[in-house]
This record gives sequence, structure tokens and C-alpha cells, in this order.
Amino acid sequence: MHAIISGGTGYVGRFIVEELLSEGWDVTVLGRSRPEPGYFSRSVRFAASELGMNMNFQSLFETADCFIHAAFDHIPGLYRGGEGDDPKDFAFKNLGGTAALFKQAKTAGIGRTVFLSSRAVYGRQEAGTELYEVDEVFPDTLYGKVKYEAEKVLTSMSTPDFMGTSLRITGVYGPAGKGRSHKWENLFSDYLDGQTIAPRIATEVHGADVARAVSQVLKAPADHVMGRVINVSDMTVDNRDILGPLKSRTNCQHILPEAGDRTQLNPMNCDRLKRLEWRAGGFAKLSLTLDKLITEFLSAREA
Repeated sequence: MHAIISGGTGYVGRFIVEELLSEGWDVTVLGRSRPEPGYFSRSVRFAASELGMNMNFQSLFETADCFIHAAFDHIPGLYRGGEGDDPKDFAFKNLGGTAALFKQAKTAGIGRTVFLSSRAVYGRQEAGTELYEVDEVFPDTLYGKVKYEAEKVLTSMSTPDFMGTSLRITGVYGPAGKGRSHKWENLFSDYLDGQTIAPRIATEVHGADVARAVSQVLKAPADHVMGRVINVSDMTVDNRDILGPLKSRTNCQHILPEAGDRTQLNPMNCDRLKRLEWRAGGFAKLSLTLDKLITEFLSAREA
């Protein structure tokens, strides 16, 4: 089985590549830069690609069984606000470029396509309400609007011969790829350096659990996934949850931030995904991951 993954070297895409490699898939990564040797646990094929550049992958798609679209063009480190001062080009690349890839995949006869969308599609909702896939959405950022429009493109194209599924993914945590930084490194540094840390609470999911969600969608019966939107989230994480283990490990005397206001949060309902026999790692996985990230961070800081 052959999978094509756009953005496979990215923060989330790397987890998907590793999951499919572990299941025995042959993987081709589309991206702007060839992965360095050893970046993945096994060798992958690579095809140079850039969203919105009218590149033709028809012959490559004809060799594949599925397409996972994880690529997104944005200012490094920013999704919301990632358009910078050029929203027109941002929309052109990420919506126009995405639609072009979906069209090529369908024309080539790829059976299943999975699009990595975002909880940003929901936009502002009433505080404390749980988010369901059938809810009306109010995307209030260009990022969320582009993701939503791309979802609609894929849904409109979906047929029994081209089953498209959009995964609305919450914040993703986990170890970064070789030579790259994870999302909480700056938070660790700021805390140990005595900077004031603002209260923050958000929903999170481990990158490996996102990858398993993709895998489960690829295996699922057609009537469970064709043309559907599926939430992907795990738990509510506070900055105190992230920094508490760091404080304990280092005996740091700096105070932890105040707890975030849980009443303002909108948790995502994931019953659709759980019906596909998906389960997330919860706080046990968060604890293990933090332990590893803190160990690596302190070693690098002392070097």
C-alpha cells in the first residue's frame, strides 16, 4: 500500500508518516525540502512540492492508494495570523493549492483522501459549550476560514470512488523532529528565566494520537467517513499542568501561573472518532511526554 503525505516533514505530518511506516505502508512525502537522512525511522520517497505553484503530480498519484493532506503555507510558528501582511497569497496557496491537489488525486483514482483541518473552523462559540461536527461554525480568522472552505471543497468532491474526510484537529503536542523545537520549549525557557507566564488553558492531543486517527479513518467503513468532518481532541491542558513538572524537577522557586478559566473553554466532542475504535493517551501520555521533553530541554540548557 502506498500513501502520499503532503507536509510530511512538518510538526504533525511527521507523526503520520511514522504511523503509516509502522503499519507497513510505502510513503511518499510532498514538501519544499527533502528530509535529512535519519529524520524518519525508515526511508521514504520524496517529491518537491509547494502549495499554489500549479505542480502536476498526476502520475505520482496514480501509484497511490491514499492521500493525506497535511501541508499548510504560513509564517513559521503562526497559524492564526500566519498570513502576515499578504492574506491574498495566503488564501491562494492554501485554498487554491489544496483544491488543485484534491482534484489531481480524484482524477488519478485515489480511493481515500484525508485533510488535516482545524478546530479554528468553529471560531467563537458560546463559552463552555461542547463542539460537535454538526454545529454551525463561525471562523473568525483567515486560517479558520481557509480550512473551512477546503473542507467544503473536499466534501463536495467526495464519492464512493473518492472518499474524502476532514479531521478538525485541536492543538497538537509531542516531541519535535530531529533538529527541531517542540511547541513548549519557549514556555520552559521563559518560566525558568523568571518571566511572568500568563494563565492559559487549551485542548490538546498528542501527535501520535492524531496519526492514529488518520490510520483509523483510512481503515473505516465508507459510510463512517465519506464526505464527513471528524473532531480530533483529547484533554484540557493548563499552563500549570505543563510547568508543574518542570518546577518540581528543577526545584525552581518561580511561581506558577494562575489557573486558566475552564468555564470559557469549548471542548470538542470526539464520539464520531471513538466509534472508529480510536482512543487518545490522556494525561498518562502527557505526563510521559513532559518527562521526556523536560529531560531533553534541561540537558540542552546545561550543555
